[in-house]
Amino acid sequence: MVVSVNKAFLHLLPLYLFILFSLTAANFFQPFNVTYDHRALIIDGKRRMLISAGIHYPRATPQMWPDLIAKSKEGGADVIESYTFWNGHEPVRGQYNFEGMYDLVKFVKLVGDSGLYFLLRIGPYVCAEWNFGGFPVWLRDVPGIEFRTDNEPFKREMQRFVTKIVDLLREEELFSWQGGPIILLQIENEYGNMEGSYGQRGKEYVKWAANMALGLRAGVPWVMCKQTDAPGEIIDTCNNYYCDGYKPNSPNKPTIWTENWDGWYTSWGGRLPHRPVEDLAFAVARFYQRGGSLMNYYMYFGGTNFGRSSGGPFYITSYDYDAPIDEYGLRSEPKWGHLKDLHAAIRLCERALVAADSPQYMKLGPKQEAHVYWENTQTNELNSTLSESQRACSAFIANIDEHNAATVTFHGKSYSLPPWSVSILPDCSNTAFNTAKVGAQTSMKLVEHASSPKISVPELILTKNEVSSISESWMSVNEPIGIWSENNFTFQGMLEHLNVTKDKSDYLWHMTRIYASDEDIAYWEENQVSPTLVIDSMRDVLRVFINGELIGSVSGHWVKVVQPVQFQQGYSDLILLSQTVGLQNYGAFLEKDGAGFRGQIKLTGFKNGDIDLSKASWTYQVGLKGEVQKIFSIEETEKAGWTELKLDASPSTFTWYKAYFDTPDGTEPVALDLGSMGKGQAWVNGRHVGRYWNLTAPKDGCPASCDYRGAYHSDKCMTNCGKPTQTWYHVPRSWLQASKNLLVIFEETGGNPFEISVKLRVPRILCSQVSESHYPPLRQWLHPDVIDGKVSINDMAPEVHLRCEDGHIISSIEFASYGTPHGSCQNFSQGNCHCPNSLSVVSKACLGRNSCSVEVSNSRFAGDPCRGVLKTLTVEARCVSSSSTIGVSQF
Repeated sequence: MVVSVNKAFLHLLPLYLFILFSLTAANFFQPFNVTYDHRALIIDGKRRMLISAGIHYPRATPQMWPDLIAKSKEGGADVIESYTFWNGHEPVRGQYNFEGMYDLVKFVKLVGDSGLYFLLRIGPYVCAEWNFGGFPVWLRDVPGIEFRTDNEPFKREMQRFVTKIVDLLREEELFSWQGGPIILLQIENEYGNMEGSYGQRGKEYVKWAANMALGLRAGVPWVMCKQTDAPGEIIDTCNNYYCDGYKPNSPNKPTIWTENWDGWYTSWGGRLPHRPVEDLAFAVARFYQRGGSLMNYYMYFGGTNFGRSSGGPFYITSYDYDAPIDEYGLRSEPKWGHLKDLHAAIRLCERALVAADSPQYMKLGPKQEAHVYWENTQTNELNSTLSESQRACSAFIANIDEHNAATVTFHGKSYSLPPWSVSILPDCSNTAFNTAKVGAQTSMKLVEHASSPKISVPELILTKNEVSSISESWMSVNEPIGIWSENNFTFQGMLEHLNVTKDKSDYLWHMTRIYASDEDIAYWEENQVSPTLVIDSMRDVLRVFINGELIGSVSGHWVKVVQPVQFQQGYSDLILLSQTVGLQNYGAFLEKDGAGFRGQIKLTGFKNGDIDLSKASWTYQVGLKGEVQKIFSIEETEKAGWTELKLDASPSTFTWYKAYFDTPDGTEPVALDLGSMGKGQAWVNGRHVGRYWNLTAPKDGCPASCDYRGAYHSDKCMTNCGKPTQTWYHVPRSWLQASKNLLVIFEETGGNPFEISVKLRVPRILCSQVSESHYPPLRQWLHPDVIDGKVSINDMAPEVHLRCEDGHIISSIEFASYGTPHGSCQNFSQGNCHCPNSLSVVSKACLGRNSCSVEVSNSRFAGDPCRGVLKTLTVEARCVSSSSTIGVSQF
C-alpha cells in the first residue's frame, strides 16, 4: 500500500504545486480573502503552510529592497514580515515621513510585485533593539501619559498612529481583499511579558487594543505575540527559539510563530552570537511537525542600525543577527542554503499538512517520535474524488535525544537519525531532508582593500601592515568643550537628559562653576586627599572636564560614579557631558526610564563639607557644534574652518576629521574599516552611517567548536572573543557618487584617521562537503522519471552545489577530492582514499560558471576509488567578479 500511495502522491504533486503557485503569482493581485481555522490561515479559500522572512525596511536602503525580497523568495519564503517604526514615521507629532528608507508603501508594493504575501506588525511598540522601542521621544511629553496601559493620553496617541497606518494601506489598496499582499496584521508586541507590571490596567489595555484594532476594519486577521490572553478573534502567537509546543488560547486559532530567533543582537564590547543552522532547522521542522502553520524568521535579513536608530543601551550599529542574509545583503552560507532545502522539503509536504486536521502520533523510541499527516478525503474539496490509495501522506520523524543517534522503524522501514534532528518524508516513505545533514555550501566572506582587489584577508583578521588607507589627505577641526553657542540656558538644579535634548543629539553639556579656597587647597595637601565627584546613578556615558580638560570617563547603565577631581585655587569650570548610546527599547514604564543622571550629585572632600551639585546653577547646551552646523554635509562642510592634519599628529579627543574617497569599482558591498578609531560617529556624503566604538569582547566564552545538539540560548555558540565587537561599518552603494565622496568622522577618545580604509565585502571562498549518504537534491522529487515511477528517488545521487554571488563566477578550484578527505574549509586535505580525477571533473563542471552541480557518485568520477567505504566529495572554490580579468586564463 505504501508504494501505491507514494506513486500516486508523486503524480499529483506537480499539479498541486502548479495550482498552489499559480494562485500565488498569476492571480496575486486579484482580490482574495484571508480567514483562519484551527489549522492554518485560509487564503482564498485554501489552507496554507507559510514561511515568512523578517526584513525591517529602515535597516536597508530602498535600492537594496528588491534584491533582499528576491533572495527571500528564492530561499523559500512565502511572506515578508516587518514592523512599522513610529519614531521614524512621525518624528514630530503630526508630521509624517514615508519617504526613503521609511517608504512603507513602496516596500509593501515591491513585496507584492514579487508574488509574496506581507505580515505587517504595526505595534506600534516594536522593541526590535530599535531606539526607544520605536516610540517617538515626543510621546513622553504628552501631559499625563503612561505608556502601554489603560491610559487615555497614550491610547489616544496610539490609536491615532495605528489608524494612520491602516488608512494609508487601505488608500493604497494593499490589503488582500483589495488585491494587495497584506494578509496579516499585528497590534501591540510581546505585551504579555510586561502585563503583570500594570496589574488590572494592563488587562484592560489588552482588551482595548484588540477592540481598537478590530474596529479599524482592515479586513485581514490580527495577531498579538506573546499574549496568551489575546481576546476574541485576535490570534495569540509565539516568539522564541522553539515554538513546537505552543498552542494558542482557543481551539479555533492556528499555531503561528511570529519570531523565530535565528541569531541574537550584540552590544558594544560583547561577543558575536551564532545559532547553528542544524539547530535552527530542527526547530522549524519540529514546529511544522507538531501542527504549526506559519513561521517567521526574526531576522531573515537583519541589516544596519543607520544613524542613531540602534536601541539599547549599547547595541551596536550592525544588526546582522547571524541571519540567512547578512547585513550587506549577501547570503550567509550554509544557513541560507540549508534553510532553502528545508523549506523545499516542507513545501513537498504541504498538500498533506493542510489536508489533515491533526497528525497521527507514533512513539518510535524513548526520545524518538513520528507525526504523520494523511489527507482527509472527506474534508478536502479539491481532492474529494481520490481513492484511499491516492491519499497524500507526509511524515516527520524526530530524534530529540541531544547526544545519541538512533535507528527507528517506521512503516516497516528502517531510518537512521542523527541526534537532535528531524527527517522529513514527503511521501511517508523516502527521506527528502534531515535537519542535521547539511549539504549546502559554506561561503567564507573576505574583506578586500578597495584600492587593491587582488589582495584579500580573511574576515576579522587585519594587521597594520595590511592597511590601505582611505586617503593620505585628512583635515581636522576641534569640537569646542562645553558651552559653545548662545543657544543655551541656565537652570537651578539638574535636569533629566531627555527632557532637555528631546533625543535630537546623543550629547548634553552641563557646566557649573566651582570655587576652591586657599583653605581647601591646604586641607587637600595636609591630608593627602583629593575632592571627588559622586553621582548616585548615571547612564550611558559620562565625560568629566575641568576647565576644558578631560579628566575622566564612565560608562554603564545606571551605575554609580566616583570620579576623583583636581581643582586649582579660585574658580574652575566643571563640565559634565552626558551621552546616550541608544535609548532603552525593552521593559515596562519606558517613559520613566530617561537618561543622564539620577539621584544626588555632589563634590566630596572640601574643608567645609560636601557640595550638593544637584541644586547648583547649571548651564545646559544640547549637541555638538559640528553636529548642529552639519559640517558632515556636502553643503555645509566648507564652513567649518578645517585645517590640514599632519601625518605624525598625535591622536586627539573631541575632533572632527574629513577626507574624500572614490567609489570602488564593481558591485560588491562597501564597508568602512574604523578599527583605528576610538568612539564616535561617521557620515558619508551627509548620510549618517552610525555610531562606532572600538570596544573589545572578552577573551573567554567562545567554544573551539559549536555543538548544535541541545537547546540553544544566546550564549551557547559565541564567536569573536578577544576582538573588537565591530570594526566594519556598512556604507550602501546608493549613498556613493563616482568620486570625491565626503567622509566625516567625529572622534571622542582619540584615533588615527590615516588608517581608516574602504573595504569590499565579498564571499570569495566556497566550500562544500557532501557524502554518498546525503539525500538527492529536492528538485529531483519533481523529476519526470521519479514521478512516473521509472526511477526511485533513492536511486538519484546527491550533489555538491556551488554558487557565487550574482555577477561573479568560479575562477579556480582550490581543492577537490572524491574519497575520504578531511579537514575544514580552507584547510582540506586528501585522505587515504582519493579519486585522482577529482580536480579535473569538478573543474570541467564549474570553472567560468556562476553556479554548478557535481553528482556525488562513482559513475560521475568513472570508478570507485575505495570499495565498501562511504565516500565524500569535498570542494573548495574561489569566486571573482565576472568583469574581472583575474583567472580568466584558467577557463
